[in-house]
Amino acid sequence: MNELLLIVLAYFIGSVPTAIWVSKSFFGIDIRDYGSGNAGATNTFRVLGSKWGSFVMMIDVIKGVIATSLYILLPYYLTNEWDRTNLMIGLGLAAVLGHIFPIWANFRGGKGVATLLGMAVAIQPVVALCCIGVFLIVLYLTRFVSLSSILAGISFMVFILFIFNEEETLYRIFAVLVALMVVLTHQKNISRILKGTESKVPILRHRDRRRLRRDRFKQN
Repeated sequence: MNELLLIVLAYFIGSVPTAIWVSKSFFGIDIRDYGSGNAGATNTFRVLGSKWGSFVMMIDVIKGVIATSLYILLPYYLTNEWDRTNLMIGLGLAAVLGHIFPIWANFRGGKGVATLLGMAVAIQPVVALCCIGVFLIVLYLTRFVSLSSILAGISFMVFILFIFNEEETLYRIFAVLVALMVVLTHQKNISRILKGTESKVPILRHRDRRRLRRDRFKQN
């Protein structure tokens, strides 16, 4: 019963609609009416800029960390690693579900990638840091938050299954599910990337300006 209550609490924490509250409080709009229509960090980057996109992403990651760490309220799980990991996965998934279908925002939320990252930070911080590295490298090279999220999600599975070779079966299954979920929730983004119509986030524009000046200099 206590575990069930924590899972419900994790869902409520995940349901906190950061992007919606930010867009309504500071810009007088509902972020879901613009861009891709999702209430997540990626669309916030696209519509409101890198500062607010970064803020929303940070809060959504923290949601995942807090929700997944609720196990500390039950002393039994502090000394039982196997059961603790299983409960953490359940708590984290409840938070991700809350982010995607937030009770506080008519069940219309984001794609849950940042909250998934927070979940990974709580369960396996080393793997999470590796995934963050993949995300930042891809973002720097392409400026596509969606592509960065997709490759980070896939890399999570690769790290768990092959590089760190995690032995716990449930964790391995979870890693595969994460990769599948990230790909499935980004199908429209993948289609736009292939068509060349996916929007880039407004960061590193100085790099593009330098490249444009360099190309013009070469032409002259």
